[in-house]
Amino acid sequence: MDGTRCAKVRLWRWRANPLRRREDIVEGWVVLAVWLLMLVGGTVLGLVTARNAVDGFDAQRADRHPARAVLQADVPESAKSVGAASDHAMGKVRWTTDDGTTHTDETLVDRGLKAGTEVVVWVDGRGELATEPPDRTEAAVEAAVLGTGAALFLAGAVYGTGKVVRQHLEHRRVARWGQEWELVEPEWRRKTG
Repeated sequence: MDGTRCAKVRLWRWRANPLRRREDIVEGWVVLAVWLLMLVGGTVLGLVTARNAVDGFDAQRADRHPARAVLQADVPESAKSVGAASDHAMGKVRWTTDDGTTHTDETLVDRGLKAGTEVVVWVDGRGELATEPPDRTEAAVEAAVLGTGAALFLAGAVYGTGKVVRQHLEHRRVARWGQEWELVEPEWRRKTG
């Protein structure tokens, strides 16, 4: 198919045509709206999501800092591992914040450590245990993944909605063709019978 013919086929809903129905025009607008929402809306949502994620990770890096803690009890090699971190187990630690307050809590530590061993923990601005914030590279990758996921989610939702609307329009179009055929068919039968 040459380029001109291909463009005419794709844009058939927009051309004046005595066979064109209202549903055809609506479907053309629906297809245009779906594409615009997928491209523009997906891009905007992806960028906003990624920017917010980066800002959140920056705030975590500003709020959290490492602190020295002391292990309160032995963590034997045979201690039950936690999740995918097979070389880590829960251990009770105690640390002192910058304002002199002493805290005690449990966190993941290496198995096989003895009581009194110094370990590094991450604490937030209130002095509570927190996870280590991602570095800039990790944050950028995670933000890109989150932004892409948000854009794809929006694109999928918009595409699905457009598909449902187009199916509804197709059912209406077929029903109208059936109604019109009921009016025309007796005339054809008289002419051919």
